[in-house]
Amino acid sequence: MEKLTFYALSAPEKLDRIGAYLSERLIRDVSRHRYGYVCIAMEALDQLLMACHCQSINLFVESFLKMVAKLLESEKPNLQILGTNSFVKFANIEEDTPSYHRSYDFFVSRFSEMCHSSHDDLDIRTKIRMSGIKGLQGVVRKTVNDELQANIWDPQHMDKIVPSLLFNLQHVEEAESRSPSPLQATEKEKESPTELAERCLRELLGRAAYGNIKNAIKPVLIHLDNHSLWEPKIFATCCFRIIMYSIQPQHSHLVIQQLLGHLDANSKSAATVRAGIVEVLSEAAVIAASGSVGPTVLEVFNTLLRQLRLSIDYALTGSYDCVAGVSTKIIKEHEERMFQEAVIKTIGSFASTLPTYQQSEVMVFIMNKVPLPSLQQSIEAGKAGENRNRLTQIMLLKSLLQVSVGFQCSNMLTALPSAFLDRLLSAALMEDAEIRLFVLEILISFIDRHGNRQKFSTISTISDISVLKLKVDKCSRQDTVFMKKHGQQLYRHIYLICKEESNVQAHYEALYSMLMLISIELANEEVVVDLIRLVLAVQEIAQINEDNLTAYNRCALFALGAAYLNLISQLTTVPTFCQHIHEVIQMRQKEAPYLLPEDVFVERPRLSKSLDRLGPEVFFWQSKISEVLGGSGYNSDRLSTPYIPQLTDEDRLSKRKSIGETISLQVEVESRNSPEREQRAPAEEITYETLKKAIVDSVAVEEQERERRRQVVEKFQKAPFEEIAAHCGARATLLQSKLNQIFEITIRPPPSPSGTITAAYGQPQNHSIPVYEMKFPDLCVY
Repeated sequence: MEKLTFYALSAPEKLDRIGAYLSERLIRDVSRHRYGYVCIAMEALDQLLMACHCQSINLFVESFLKMVAKLLESEKPNLQILGTNSFVKFANIEEDTPSYHRSYDFFVSRFSEMCHSSHDDLDIRTKIRMSGIKGLQGVVRKTVNDELQANIWDPQHMDKIVPSLLFNLQHVEEAESRSPSPLQATEKEKESPTELAERCLRELLGRAAYGNIKNAIKPVLIHLDNHSLWEPKIFATCCFRIIMYSIQPQHSHLVIQQLLGHLDANSKSAATVRAGIVEVLSEAAVIAASGSVGPTVLEVFNTLLRQLRLSIDYALTGSYDCVAGVSTKIIKEHEERMFQEAVIKTIGSFASTLPTYQQSEVMVFIMNKVPLPSLQQSIEAGKAGENRNRLTQIMLLKSLLQVSVGFQCSNMLTALPSAFLDRLLSAALMEDAEIRLFVLEILISFIDRHGNRQKFSTISTISDISVLKLKVDKCSRQDTVFMKKHGQQLYRHIYLICKEESNVQAHYEALYSMLMLISIELANEEVVVDLIRLVLAVQEIAQINEDNLTAYNRCALFALGAAYLNLISQLTTVPTFCQHIHEVIQMRQKEAPYLLPEDVFVERPRLSKSLDRLGPEVFFWQSKISEVLGGSGYNSDRLSTPYIPQLTDEDRLSKRKSIGETISLQVEVESRNSPEREQRAPAEEITYETLKKAIVDSVAVEEQERERRRQVVEKFQKAPFEEIAAHCGARATLLQSKLNQIFEITIRPPPSPSGTITAAYGQPQNHSIPVYEMKFPDLCVY
């Protein structure tokens, strides 16, 4: 061997003939089953390959590859393993010159086949599979960096390599479940096909460039589909964890886009399959946070929300097709619900990876998808339409809550833009109690920037606020501007939510948290005064009971007011204010404990039906609070003014049921807001007949207008020129006279009381009236 190597090195041009001879010998020995000589020939080839790196090695390699192919074609496992080992050694050699004509198609196919070996003997099967994986690893290493050789990233190669590796990875679950932990595994178990396959897959993905990611990921998705591996989702999650950690971070968004596309492609698959894909998406998004989620952030959320909407439709219709009953698949509602929860969780995962400004955009995007009747959106009619709208509203608000929980922004003006806040508060006035609760929770998660929310989860009248350990910061300038801009809007909605009869304990807890968080996070002196007025107005709702609320609702409002005033009095640290509140609470404990949270907000609330016969000593009095706070520098005039919310058109229209009701409301609003409503007759009741008459009248008016236009056109076409000129001249003269009058007034204004002044040239000149003395018509003044 030494002599042969020396000869090959000293006469490189002879290498191809040496290779051809050894190849011929090996092929003959294989066919004659002389395996000892086969091993000698391969050993000789291996040593020559290692020693000779000259330019003429290409032809020798052709002979070598022909011999390896011959060994791999053999049915003998030992020969297959021998051929693979030689190929791996060859793959690790860096050649000086590229090869233009070499093909590895056979090797990819054969090694992939070996990866799927099903030999009866377990040890032999394991060895063959490991050889196949090593062979694929060798092919990748040999071709991945050489542009002139076969492109390993082509789908024809990837569709063989990736599933072969995944097939061996699949069995990692079984192996791992038997061994307690990787640390306790023996050396033999460590070097298993699964370990090798994972290493090879990581290496393959790590080498993938931007344009090759798609070809590498597509076979993974197909493999998971073909083997129904989305449903348990353990293996699918494991695969994508490997993928996300192996690829270059800047390519993360490509994987996520492919998963989203796959989710769309499977939109009519079983809910469990779709839920598996969404769970994998969620995992991938968390890992992608360190890289980039990509430029099409809103497209991600658009796809997820579209899938959510489809799932709602499937659950309602019971079919994957538009027409119920056409689909042969049976839809299970609980599975669809599980899928919806998975989508909502994924929306939260995605949002948590984004920077603050993008989170804000996403929340506006989701809110714009919520169907709201008050904003002239397309609301579906009928029972099915109502159900669909309600489910859509709930699911989208749940998604919004998931995003808002992880949202941290110091500036409330940027966190809650006007358009977003308007839409959100519109949903707060809907009749559905669940929707109102979601809106309150979303607002609370925005306002709570110091994690105080949990301290107000239960409503109580504690005597010492210091035990809560509240984190309080001074109200910033931006927060003051926010409350000046949106404060009244927030108060009005809190007031109106308090009047809802369908409120339960969760609503009152959320309202309490909201009032307290505004007091801690956004309050200056003016806001505190307004909140106290608001809570006293809420007490009045329960006291007067114009809305016929139940005993529970009334007691709950009394208790809510007591708990809030108890805490705000301690926050303001005005002794006389604290004393008044404490006195009323003590009086309630003696005479009316059912007006305190400790008796109302429990599993079995103790209520009283004699709420109309309560004495004045158990109420908080505006006059008294105004007096004690006014003495400490608070605005007593504002405090003594009862809070009355201004009902807007949006509030009135938020609960409309039908188009007819909307029209009558609009007519009522118009007549109520009209300045000369005293002189106007009462609004006419709109019926079918009046609408019909209005339509007929408008048709008649249109006919008259059309006839008049026709006459004018005919006149200008047929009348003599003199007549047309005279007619136009008369109108022009009238117009000119009017203009002259206007110019006269404008150019020569009446003299001012100060008389005349002398111009620079000594001539007397009228002094024009100053702007502030001029009398303009009302419509001209801005």
